[in-house]
Amino acid sequence: MGSGNVRHLGRVGFPFMAGSSLPVTWRIPSVEMPLGAEVDEAMCVGCGWIDGGDFHGYETIQAMVERRRGGESGVQWIQAYRGDAFWQAHAEGQWSRKLVEACLCRNHQLTPARSGFNNVFPTYDEMRSLVGDPWAYQYEHHDGLRCTMIALNGLAGGSWSFAARLKGEHQLLSTFMHLPMPPGLANFFSPLVNNIEQMFLSGKPSYPIERTLLTTGLTAAGVESLHQEQVRLETPHLDIAYQPNPESTYWRT
Repeated sequence: MGSGNVRHLGRVGFPFMAGSSLPVTWRIPSVEMPLGAEVDEAMCVGCGWIDGGDFHGYETIQAMVERRRGGESGVQWIQAYRGDAFWQAHAEGQWSRKLVEACLCRNHQLTPARSGFNNVFPTYDEMRSLVGDPWAYQYEHHDGLRCTMIALNGLAGGSWSFAARLKGEHQLLSTFMHLPMPPGLANFFSPLVNNIEQMFLSGKPSYPIERTLLTTGLTAAGVESLHQEQVRLETPHLDIAYQPNPESTYWRT
């Protein structure tokens, strides 16, 4: 389904909104992708489960990168990596290891690689010992932006971190999408419900429904790549171009 089909939904006379709570939850630090930024590469790292859990990772990335120069252009291909194939791709630099490190540094539930008060950031070997079944999906947008979603269960806990390299910027942009976890107050949905209420009051969605169409398609295509022995799949059906809401919609306290 192309973007023209999505815009057609507006003719029914009421707004549509869907998606994960990750794009609208708290961010630590509280940062936004600059509107119109030129993004060279983007990534998120976290924990989850294949298929339904992957969706939250894609939503984390998309809520940030859709704000880039030109808006969203759609995705032309995707490839999955799992187990040994993941570690080989990571070692060979298939994606930026600096972005991986930036994501892990932001994670507030990172498993310590060793005891003590010294640097507990994991080495490559320690990552392998902590993560029994890693997987990733890498995909390229029509405008050339390459994104990678990485699941490191056993190391990166709690939620998803995002990092990106912006053209002309020396420092990476990075943040942690904070979802309060039990024990204590597990407050997953208040930020999402707030945006739903705003939609009811204004008659306008907080963010484009096209985002969720794209991330749902990425979820299905990534699982299909896994099923087909991690081959690269062309995704002409994800030719979904749209413009973001210029206003930020994530939760602030």
